[in-house]
Amino acid sequence: MLFVLTKSYGQNDEADVPPYTLPEILKTADGKPVKKITEWEKKRRPELLTLFEDNIYGQMPKSYDHISYKITNEIANAMNGKAHLKEVLITVEKDNKMVAINLILFTPNNGKKNSPVFLLINNRGKENTDPTRKTISEFWPAEMAIDSGYAIAAFHVSDAAPDNKDTYQKGVLQLYPEQLTADNGMKAIGAWGWAASRVMDYFKTDAAIDFDKVNLVGHSRGGKAALWAAAQDQRFAMVFSSCSGNTGAALARRQYKPAETIRAINTTFPHWFNNNYKQYNDKANALPVDQHMLISLIAPRPVYTTSATKDLWADPVGSYQSIIESQKVYALYGKKSALTPTPPPPNTPIIHSVLGYHNREGIHNMTAYDWGNFIRFANFHYFRR
Repeated sequence: MLFVLTKSYGQNDEADVPPYTLPEILKTADGKPVKKITEWEKKRRPELLTLFEDNIYGQMPKSYDHISYKITNEIANAMNGKAHLKEVLITVEKDNKMVAINLILFTPNNGKKNSPVFLLINNRGKENTDPTRKTISEFWPAEMAIDSGYAIAAFHVSDAAPDNKDTYQKGVLQLYPEQLTADNGMKAIGAWGWAASRVMDYFKTDAAIDFDKVNLVGHSRGGKAALWAAAQDQRFAMVFSSCSGNTGAALARRQYKPAETIRAINTTFPHWFNNNYKQYNDKANALPVDQHMLISLIAPRPVYTTSATKDLWADPVGSYQSIIESQKVYALYGKKSALTPTPPPPNTPIIHSVLGYHNREGIHNMTAYDWGNFIRFANFHYFRR
């Protein structure tokens, strides 16, 4: 489909965005149209997943020798009695090597058997997810989630792969050294997604968690990892991707000048994506995929993405266009969204929809406003309220 955007989207330089054509989601590599769910799930979806693995995010290893869970700290009456705190050490072993993921988990003491949970891939300082609650950050408003009947959890990206081009190997990739030499090998973003799946393994064992209602959350680079993790691991019930921009929700082919490019992201963060991705630094149109296809891989599960009015680097319009295009796959499942043809005005969330979105006034961040809408979106899908 050919896109030509105008200034009606509200940015002064939208008219300068050159026309672009997105690769077809519902057409197989050999040119056959996809009209049925079975054709999508057995043919097209696996094709796209492989294309993303080979050209952008890298392979996602599935095997390991052993996984274990140890509660290292537990407070049954945290948050003045409203919540139960568990700090869990998740240890994964393979070929006599080990990686440890530290999980912080609050579950509500509301008398219910189990609770849906929000899991954050935390790419900011660990103080944002302080288990003592001496530091309270709206980046991870645990009290808001608990008061709304949700459990809330987080792990830090440094446990899976330090966010550093020189040390990112010191984590999950110690278990899979072959990935470091493969051009389509997993790097940091993939390692963060892999770690989120190991937390899912733990949730399966915790009776306080409703395993069918696990919501994965990520902001910025964490939002990129959240989308990729959910595409790979269909156990995640829904995904919230905040201001994820380039190689997250935003379309790569949309050459919006204030926004981050493939070259910029690969130059500044060469440890995030596989080696093959660098071939497309100045050739976005040559990519066999684009980000609308990534969101489509999550179908039919709900997805909520966000933008911020002052975060042009993450391309709010391109992020919205991506979820608009993914509607085609959701339609195969009979899932109709409430997305409007053009992006909604700032602070006008689209909640009652399988695909949700808002563009918050402000800067590149994740705030209480964002989380409030995440909870409303989850409430709509789980409880129809």
